Amino acid sequence: MSGLEIERKFLVKNDDYKRQAYSSSRICQGYICSGHGRTVRVRIRGDRGYLTIKGPSNVDGISRYEFEKEITLEEAEELMKLCEPGLIDKTRYLVKSGNHTFEVDEFYGDNEGLVMAEVELQSEDEPFEKPDFIGQEVTGDRRYYNGHLARKPFKLWGIAHF
Repeated sequence: MSGLEIERKFLVKNDDYKRQAYSSSRICQGYICSGHGRTVRVRIRGDRGYLTIKGPSNVDGISRYEFEKEITLEEAEELMKLCEPGLIDKTRYLVKSGNHTFEVDEFYGDNEGLVMAEVELQSEDEPFEKPDFIGQEVTGDRRYYNGHLARKPFKLWGIAHF
């Protein structure tokens, strides 16, 4: 898959997503390189591997170019060894809401306590139904990008400066 990724991100205010989810999977991901809004990410989701390249976000943080390719699990495991320090470990829950699917990520390790949801859209102004568990919107706030969470985890936010 490649093309323009358009998404909105939100904090999650309760755990209702767990009972509403129709699927969940564990994800481990790392970054071969990240900076200036560009990332090269390696992800292991279940028994599958993925290599993803993302470009910088537009001004409001809603859209950016994304290229993703499935790779073998063995390739992903080898590429993980090349990643920058700070891996992301999370469970992703899929929740249907209207015509959209919200991906809800519950983070572990150094990002324990953070739960975020995102919805992918066809256009920046596309309407969507928010489930009741959706809280504050954080689209465009770079602190909530996974690449940033790998370098400056949620547990350090009380003492870290942005």
